[in-house]
Amino acid sequence: MEATAQLCKERPGAEVSVAEIANAAGVFPNQVTYHFGAKDSLLVHAAFLGLLHDARRVERVGRQAPDAPAFRRNIARAVLAMPSLPSAARALAAGISKPELAPVVDQHLRLLFRQSEQFVSQIIGDRDWKARRPLDVEVRTFWSTALGAVLLVRAGAHGTVADLDLAGTLTIYDEEVDPD
Repeated sequence: MEATAQLCKERPGAEVSVAEIANAAGVFPNQVTYHFGAKDSLLVHAAFLGLLHDARRVERVGRQAPDAPAFRRNIARAVLAMPSLPSAARALAAGISKPELAPVVDQHLRLLFRQSEQFVSQIIGDRDWKARRPLDVEVRTFWSTALGAVLLVRAGAHGTVADLDLAGTLTIYDEEVDPD
């Protein structure tokens, strides 16, 4: 799984073969399919493994923000620059096109949401910040927007990162600032 995640990170958008995965992992191709079933299942697991690792790195960026506006801006920029985001969007598409993968996608999304909610809860608690909506909604809205943007681009929609206000999906604010 680690080898697959690394290949996907190094070659975002490129198709990775079972032979390449096996070679990178130092195993035989039949061992890959034996342990993960179809290659698509392995790619979904690897994509979300990469996304969860990158999300931890984004948390470090968030911790460095001096105030809530900088937090929103920095988190949004860091997430849109994550090398694992295209692979995760491709995993979402696999969950749509192959219903047998939907439970795997759902499991990983739940983990991503839980990890992100714990991070946001900790940082707003430590800094006495507030959010205008429940944290589970905050996190789902943010990640849905980020992943949805990548899906749109992959589907052929034109635009750039500048066309998306991902930071605007976050309602986290400093306590002293009027939330309205």
